[in-house]
Amino acid sequence: MTTLLALSLSVLMIGTAFLSGIFGMAGGLILIGVLLVVFPLPTAMVLHAVTQMASNGWRATLWFRHIVWKSMAFYVAGCLVSVGLWSITLYVPDKAVALLLLGLSPFIIRAIPDQVLPRSFGPAQVAVTGLLSMMLMLLTGVTGPLLDTMFLRSPLERRQIIATKAACQVFGHGFKLLYFGALIEQAGQIEPWFLAVAVGSSMIGTSLGRLLLERLSDAQFRLWSQRLITALASYYVGYGLVLLTGLA
Repeated sequence: MTTLLALSLSVLMIGTAFLSGIFGMAGGLILIGVLLVVFPLPTAMVLHAVTQMASNGWRATLWFRHIVWKSMAFYVAGCLVSVGLWSITLYVPDKAVALLLLGLSPFIIRAIPDQVLPRSFGPAQVAVTGLLSMMLMLLTGVTGPLLDTMFLRSPLERRQIIATKAACQVFGHGFKLLYFGALIEQAGQIEPWFLAVAVGSSMIGTSLGRLLLERLSDAQFRLWSQRLITALASYYVGYGLVLLTGLA
């Protein structure tokens, strides 16, 4: 890895962690999109997992007292079931499929009526969200649009959303790191020194994002979160279609 590429990725990681530090989302979506362009998919997944574990882990630490532990436990249980099922095939999709699934997931969730998908976010719903989110993470590298949309549908306030989702994502990205780093043989090698840079960059951006989150109201938080999800999901659907049709 060249010094210029390492510096550019470090700046990107600080910026995306800053964005995630405010909304608890979007940063990982942007980062995985860039990593998928720069690296092969397994290598991108491993680097993204390490970065996001650092970002979410530090965010969970900063908002520790707001974590809803019961929800996190059921989410992790769903993730474990998903990893067990997915490890049977060790399927790795191509970039076009990954990007399309990444972009379509929030629109699918929004189309489901409240009668079918209640906004209570009870134990069973959280566990199913964990199972589906983990499947999406193993396919695309992130659960972002799906998990973000589910949390925004819940009655939790913004600090609880940020804290609980961060705690859930630490485990989710940890499982992804295990899957792509140990179970998938073609996972690429990443220089250890750059992993340290990635972790430090993520922690800096996350700390800066917390300062702005304190200034937002719950209404502002939900409004801008929905806008970010829509914009990013639309971009990835378009990008995936371009790759799928061979126009890129």
